[in-house]
Amino acid sequence: MTISTLPLDTDRAALLARLAEPCVYDLAIIGGGATGLGVALDAAARGFKVVLLESHDFAKGTSSRATKLVHGGVRYLAQGNIALVREALHERTTLLRNAPHLAQRLAFVMPSYRLLDTPFYGAGLKMYDALAGKAGLGSTEFLSRDKTVALLPTARTQGLKGGVKYWDGQFDDARLALALARTAAAKGALLVNYCPAKELLHENGKIAGVVCEDSETGTAYTVRAKCVVNATGPWVDLFRQLDGKALGREVKPMVAPSQGVHVVVDREFLPTDHALLIPKTADGRVLFAVPWLGKVILGTTDTPRNDLAREPLPFPEEVNFILSEAGKYLVRQPTRADVRSVWVGLRPLVKPQDDDGENTKKISREHTVMASRSGLITVTGGKWTTYRAMAEDVLRECFATGQLPERAGGVTVDLPLVGAPADGKLLMGMNAPQGLHSYGTEADAVAALPGADIWLVEGLSEAMVRFAVRHEYARSVEDVLARRSRLLFLDAQRAMSIAPRVAALIEEELGRDAGLAAFQSLALQYLPRAQ
Repeated sequence: MTISTLPLDTDRAALLARLAEPCVYDLAIIGGGATGLGVALDAAARGFKVVLLESHDFAKGTSSRATKLVHGGVRYLAQGNIALVREALHERTTLLRNAPHLAQRLAFVMPSYRLLDTPFYGAGLKMYDALAGKAGLGSTEFLSRDKTVALLPTARTQGLKGGVKYWDGQFDDARLALALARTAAAKGALLVNYCPAKELLHENGKIAGVVCEDSETGTAYTVRAKCVVNATGPWVDLFRQLDGKALGREVKPMVAPSQGVHVVVDREFLPTDHALLIPKTADGRVLFAVPWLGKVILGTTDTPRNDLAREPLPFPEEVNFILSEAGKYLVRQPTRADVRSVWVGLRPLVKPQDDDGENTKKISREHTVMASRSGLITVTGGKWTTYRAMAEDVLRECFATGQLPERAGGVTVDLPLVGAPADGKLLMGMNAPQGLHSYGTEADAVAALPGADIWLVEGLSEAMVRFAVRHEYARSVEDVLARRSRLLFLDAQRAMSIAPRVAALIEEELGRDAGLAAFQSLALQYLPRAQ
């Protein structure tokens, strides 16, 4: 079963006309990242009337800046968080089944440079397999030195003793977010990007809806709803404080933002389809080198931040740290000159009540769902892999507070996302250069548009730009090159070079400015030499 045979039209005028209609929604969701989109899909699939408002673009923030891993969390296992790992491992399999065009399994190799590393970490990864049970993706293997070199041809061989191979998953986060949005829309939900919530409506001390504003025209819309969900990730405290102010209460922040930096280099640094895992770097963190869409992602960091920048910049020492640590395990040391793109994501880590937020490694990666006195439901924390389980928890809270009538759950366990092949089979590998593989069953619809045979760059045709505008809510050059295509995250310089042609196509489709100058300025921030 597939969601639709023809792509939904995402004409903005039609979306705003629906938003202007007087009605009371069952559920209004603020925030169009992984969590908010997951809630929208779950609620719409249960038959609720749903509206979702996103201040910028879907997955503009944290949800497009992950390490691209669908995983149980090896480091969480080391911390003894068995319940979180078990849940994530089972959700991993669900995601891979429901979106095989966007998420596939990936083999990881952990090279051992000390004799005890292989049995020590191998035993832990065998436990990882056991927790996955029937949801496992493959068995952990103990590797000889020669086998490790064969799988990681550019790994440092000096002192190499052997290694361990295990399996996890990989995905395209921004395109998965779009698939969630479009699947929710196919189920009847109304989703509007570039329409920030400006106020919360209260009646008799209870949440009653939101006032939002179309960023393009400045037109305000009053959206009434029985239940309002605050799913704004690192920014949830802003709406919690608005809610508290309306009730005359002071609200303490619950989120301690932490940033993770990722550095992208060419595939020559790791010319293999196996990812490299270093379980303990100089500062005790995990380092990944992950093949993705023809490049290699190096990361990540875990650094506290006190601000909530929409485009956070890496600290120089973070980039230096990643390059330095990668150089300890690769034959060739990557330098800033080798970096094609650097990007940063903010993690919404939930603070314990007595924590000052300075040590983010000890703060919970589990999600938190809570209801305020007014009934505002806030959800934050968690990880991409468990977005579906988080959504179910949010709906449970909506039922528990009496704001929505309870309806049976589990509706998204076997719900294929837009583009998922009916037989669930993988079309192409994730590490092939991005192209039609990420559209799944909609590849023919893309190929039928004008410009299907005109390639702006490998992996992006004129037809794909048109498809992004007509069917994927894209409004600007950034939307297309950062999230419908991932070129900005893969090679910022190349993204800048084709941006004028992308802008011309968008302007032809929409008859409005496509934000070329803003994109060129933004893209400079992804280049380490500019930073």
